[in-house]
Amino acid sequence: MRLLVLSDATDASKALVPALEFLDHEVAAAPLEPELAGQDADVVLIDATRNLSAASHACRELSNGDRCPPLLVVVAEAALAALKRSWGFDDWMLPTAQPAEVETRLRLAADRPEATEHSRGVELGELLIDEDTYVVRLRGRPLDLTFREFELLKYLAHHPNRVFTRSQLLQAVWGYDYYGGTRTVDVHIRRLRAKLGAEHAALISTVRGVGYKLDPAGPRAEDAAPTHRP
Repeated sequence: MRLLVLSDATDASKALVPALEFLDHEVAAAPLEPELAGQDADVVLIDATRNLSAASHACRELSNGDRCPPLLVVVAEAALAALKRSWGFDDWMLPTAQPAEVETRLRLAADRPEATEHSRGVELGELLIDEDTYVVRLRGRPLDLTFREFELLKYLAHHPNRVFTRSQLLQAVWGYDYYGGTRTVDVHIRRLRAKLGAEHAALISTVRGVGYKLDPAGPRAEDAAPTHRP
């Protein structure tokens, strides 16, 4: 796979994502200027670890161009809240991502233009998740969600009625390189329920001894814990 890294850092071809050293890809580097991005790259990696403004500008310019290659933003965890879908990128990852995750994200990004275009959103009753604008609406009212809360709700909504363990949710939403405890999942679930409100908090069910699921019909009494506690 031909990769192009756009970064203002010196020697950024593989230094931006060290895991690339262990993967068999052709990697080139160029300054963080959208007009320098060649169309022959299979995936373009945008360095958002140093200059968020420049990274945002590069993403927007490239995504608005003709035949834009897939864009993968590399961002520090502390700056995740600044990411917006309006930038036009296809996916993101942390610079510390491990080789298996990097390979998966690269291949998914590269395959995306060849796939049949799908709707970029999920609608479950009165809950609408718009992946293009990163907006969640409940009865038409937008919810003020953080980036992680949005990603967690989106992931659950894409798999309604499927039960996930806390470890599975950590891997899917936080990434393979996250070393925090599973308690962070409980905290985010609790915050999501609070923002959904008492009437809709039951959308996210707790399955005792297992984990969580998004149940559009609400939890059954025999398998759900009280909704005010994760």
